[in-house]
Amino acid sequence: MSKRALITGITGQDGSYLAELLLEKGYAVYGMVRRSSTENFARIEHLRDKLQLVQGDLLDPTSLEKALRTSQPQEIYNLAAQSFVPASWEQPILTGEFTGLGVARLLEALRTVCPEARFYQASSSEMFGKVREVPQSEVTPFHPRSPYGVAKAYGHYITVNARESYNLFAVSGILFNHESPRRGLEFVTRKISRAVASIKLGLSSTLELGNLDARRDWGFAGDYVDAMWRMLQQDAPDDYVIATGATHSVSDLVSTAFSVVNLNPENYVRIRADLIRPAEVDLLVGDASKAKRQLAWTPTVDFHGLVELMVKADYNQLLSEAKARPRQFSVPTSKSHSTGSSRPLEANA
Repeated sequence: MSKRALITGITGQDGSYLAELLLEKGYAVYGMVRRSSTENFARIEHLRDKLQLVQGDLLDPTSLEKALRTSQPQEIYNLAAQSFVPASWEQPILTGEFTGLGVARLLEALRTVCPEARFYQASSSEMFGKVREVPQSEVTPFHPRSPYGVAKAYGHYITVNARESYNLFAVSGILFNHESPRRGLEFVTRKISRAVASIKLGLSSTLELGNLDARRDWGFAGDYVDAMWRMLQQDAPDDYVIATGATHSVSDLVSTAFSVVNLNPENYVRIRADLIRPAEVDLLVGDASKAKRQLAWTPTVDFHGLVELMVKADYNQLLSEAKARPRQFSVPTSKSHSTGSSRPLEANA
């Protein structure tokens, strides 16, 4: 009999990659989605006939219990959250409700319905915030610098508390930034890859950004969901940092992205002070040696490969859209626009 897994946040970047991974491993996969007047299933559309979706809301304990009774999972992956850091300053209370207290509600529902299930909590490197040491490991103190980071710290510690107080198999993955072509357009990595592709095709002329000096440890989302699964296969529950161990600035990301399409970023990048965070997290880089040692996990896509993958995916998507709607805008060629050819770019990953 196949294992049953419930994924909250299944329509997000990580949820879609994790669903693919679990289906490949023979799981029966349930995805928890909020009831809404509009559906956004684009990331899992290719999996819809293989998934079972159940209604549930991290703000509603009763709905969580119902979702667990319906799915009867052996494994629960809590990926749902208000996950866009800048929005957490505009909606700090809602961010706390979803990203922090939502974890407590789900753990309480688990204790009631399926206490033997294994639970994964998506913690975040944003909890480190104003870092106390470099690189950051599982024992580095937290100093979050955004309402999002604060809410994630609560979710992390309530998971630890559930494990230590109720003997639940509950783990947290402290994941550093992980990206992909499925990343939301509001995130800086996807904003950059999309803008670079658009500029290459002559569809736009500038890329507006805030702090170019902030440094992050960026990895590939497909690698990171594999680490999530590995955590729930261990003999005993524990917490793990998942990271590449390499740090790059936003400026590095911009330069790499423009190099994929052979353009000079100085001709297109504009700085806007209003895009800089109220309290910036300047340097995040993770020490994943524990995960590599105990989980036998290692990233397979490096920084340059990740940026190339994202730029080429956005280029080909925009090119396809342009060809499908020729009356809305024309696709320039190397003869008609100085940015170069409009032939599809082939991704290596």
